Amino acid sequence: MDRKILFVGIGSFLLIGIVAAWTILFAKPASFRGTTYAEPYPPAPEFMLTRGDGVSFQLSELRGRIVLVFFGYTSCPDVCPTTLAELNQALGQLGEDANKVQVVFVTVDPGRDTPERVQEYVNHFNPDFIGLSGTEGVLTKVWSDYGIFRETVEGTSALGYLVNHTARFTLIDADGNLRISFSFETPVDDIVHDLKLILKEGK
Repeated sequence: MDRKILFVGIGSFLLIGIVAAWTILFAKPASFRGTTYAEPYPPAPEFMLTRGDGVSFQLSELRGRIVLVFFGYTSCPDVCPTTLAELNQALGQLGEDANKVQVVFVTVDPGRDTPERVQEYVNHFNPDFIGLSGTEGVLTKVWSDYGIFRETVEGTSALGYLVNHTARFTLIDADGNLRISFSFETPVDDIVHDLKLILKEGK
């Protein structure tokens, strides 16, 4: 009787071991919820713009950190404030790891958005966000490099003209590569999910 119990016990342990090994070897890796870039990952185009304090900023300064780049403008009535608020919520769910992620907001409206104005705007959402502007000539290349569409539309509201623009934002990994693109109104939980996967890669 004792021998039978022993064999049953050994068999159970072996079965558990086989199941565990099968799970490790054949389980699908966790997948990103945003739109991913194909390997080999393209390097994020470098750019140099101006911060709110007048100091020049280069994207490569943030190498070693995850960067979320979003293009918008301070007079935006809907897409920009919604996206910035959601990015702030996402960082709030990362705990201490939020220090490894930097949000960068680049204007598509240099006619109104001075560097100071852009930084004041992003400060309303999170004072650690970086707001950037520059001349239209410099920004035009940045928009092109990142595939940003923008057009000015004359409006009748108190806001004056509006700027239609690409509403996606991009995740650049710690090695400076383009990794994930997120569409407007991507659920905050999906953004957090993908950030955690990217953060795990660096551990």
